[in-house]
Amino acid sequence: MAAGMFLFSGVDTMGKVLTETMHPVQIVWCRQLGLLFGVIVLIALRGRSVLHSAHPKLQIGRGALAACSATLFIIGVGFVPLADAVALTFVAPFMVTVLGALILREPVGVRRWVAVTVGFIGTLIVIRPGMGVVHPAAGLLILAAMAFAMRQVLSRLLAGDDRTQTTVAYTAIVSWTILTIPLPFFWQTPATGQEIALLVGMAVMAGIAETLVIMALDAAQAVVVAPVQYSLLLWGTLYGFFVFNQLPDGWTLVGAVVIVMSGLYTLNRERLAVMRRAEGERP
Repeated sequence: MAAGMFLFSGVDTMGKVLTETMHPVQIVWCRQLGLLFGVIVLIALRGRSVLHSAHPKLQIGRGALAACSATLFIIGVGFVPLADAVALTFVAPFMVTVLGALILREPVGVRRWVAVTVGFIGTLIVIRPGMGVVHPAAGLLILAAMAFAMRQVLSRLLAGDDRTQTTVAYTAIVSWTILTIPLPFFWQTPATGQEIALLVGMAVMAGIAETLVIMALDAAQAVVVAPVQYSLLLWGTLYGFFVFNQLPDGWTLVGAVVIVMSGLYTLNRERLAVMRRAEGERP
């Protein structure tokens, strides 16, 4: 999971560089192409049974949300420093809590609601609305996080019947197919060797990263490896400094720490809930 997050951060960095000369739809399409290749390898190794789903409509909906969230993120990261963008996407776990309570009727205790509130405050610290500190495109990053959270809710609906590999396969295939439809209107043939190298590198790294995440989820429960995703903030900060000479300011770091700590607390509460359910199922 840690290696996957490192590579995904590199993918985001290359995507940000490409926004200077290419349309976000084309960038995301190439990124999803890498994920598609990863799924093709998965199908070649494990057979077509990977594509068997008990809820194909939900899988298609999740794939559509994946295309939406990835595109919104690439558009937003073109205007917002990389570390800031990554920090804002970490509001997704809190949105999952809220949506889980509203849609799935999941019980949410007072402590988790407090964690959600604190995480929201951390988001406000990063954005500082009305102060003109962060580009308005940060709103697109919040929408990207919301679409990602909705994907996670659908994942919970699918978890009891579909395997993780099946969900990843549908997500890659559906999102790439949806992005292919408008692609002719935005396609721009790469003009330089750098653009070609970035597009190919982004696709390859995205495919490898997705494979590593699948391996992590196969080896351990999601609530165990999920906290490692917050390492994206470290990599995003380092990539932002070395590639774009950008560092988050003090208030952004404070807000990011608040968001991460609240998110880790929420994940820990979820881990404990999973353990309690597992204990209750034992004879």
